[in-house]
Amino acid sequence: KRLLMRQGIKVKTISAPGALDVDLGKLLIDYGLIAPFGLEELGRFTRQFSTLLDAGVPIVECLDILARQEKNPALKTAIRNVVSEVGNGKALYEALQAQKGFSKLYCQLVKAGEAGGILDIILQKLADFMEKNEALKKRIKKALTYPTIVLLVGIGVTWGLLTFVVPMFVEMLVDAGQQIPAVTQFVIDVSDFIQKYTLLGLALGIAGFFAFMNFKKTREGKRKWDQFVMGVPLFGAIVIKGTLASFTRTLATMLGSGVALIDSLDVCIDTIDNVQIQKDLMMVREAVTKGKSITEPLSRIRYFPSLVNQMVKVGESTGNLDQMLIKVSDVFETETEDTIDTMTSMIEPLILVVLGGIIGTVLIAMYMPVFMAAGAAG
Repeated sequence: KRLLMRQGIKVKTISAPGALDVDLGKLLIDYGLIAPFGLEELGRFTRQFSTLLDAGVPIVECLDILARQEKNPALKTAIRNVVSEVGNGKALYEALQAQKGFSKLYCQLVKAGEAGGILDIILQKLADFMEKNEALKKRIKKALTYPTIVLLVGIGVTWGLLTFVVPMFVEMLVDAGQQIPAVTQFVIDVSDFIQKYTLLGLALGIAGFFAFMNFKKTREGKRKWDQFVMGVPLFGAIVIKGTLASFTRTLATMLGSGVALIDSLDVCIDTIDNVQIQKDLMMVREAVTKGKSITEPLSRIRYFPSLVNQMVKVGESTGNLDQMLIKVSDVFETETEDTIDTMTSMIEPLILVVLGGIIGTVLIAMYMPVFMAAGAAG
């Protein structure tokens, strides 16, 4: 009652909520049964927030409107909590920091926007940034989806042939007493092996997967895995260029919002998932802290293109580093998309040829004794 009275709300009676009054979404969030909201939901909220602020609506009223119309229960609860914190006198960025789903980058930019009185502009930049990143991630996932499905279907068909079809042919060959060619015998041996050890292989595969995931959770394991991925032809280039595109766009957004270079680098490095690239960029940060220009340490990173480094150098010398970094990010994104197209155009026919060759070999091996028998009879 005292808390409500401080907000100017007169209370006559207060009663505990009944079973039908419980907020199911909040209950699921409290018990960890609903995952935090994703970038897509956060980007939509950010753009709407920016639009309302630009229209002159006060912050608390903006948040209250957005909370009422939000469909995602996790984000809805977070906004309500932020409304309560801001209503009690906290700064917006402090209220956001206390909620799950709002990254350090997001909170730092909101802080810069509040301090500079340009929160609506900062939120607009944030929304653009998140939409760009999300679009790039979706493009990569879309490019890998079709080859993955084809590969899984092909493996399933091959396993079915070797497990069910080949044994039927073996029985026919044994009953007929025909001579078995070498290629047919090889396929029969592979079929016998798969029938005997499929369950064992599956169990070992599951155990190996969990062992690998545990190893990857360690700092050293993650670093070695990231190094391996970066060395994979084509796919490694996608990972490197995609990560650098995200890094340069994040850095450009922060610098354009008035955040200092060192602080911007700290936040940007924290947002990178690749440990090896993170380590390399930490060296850049240390060099900048010692008073060096950002281009000098960047030039020592072997996978950072010299042309892009020259663009950064020009931006730094002209005082337009944030604008130049946006162009650099566009370059990386274009190269990433080109590499994705190249990889897709190569990997799809390669998978089809390999799987077609395996299935064709199995079928030829099974029918060869039949053709040989027919030829001998003729």
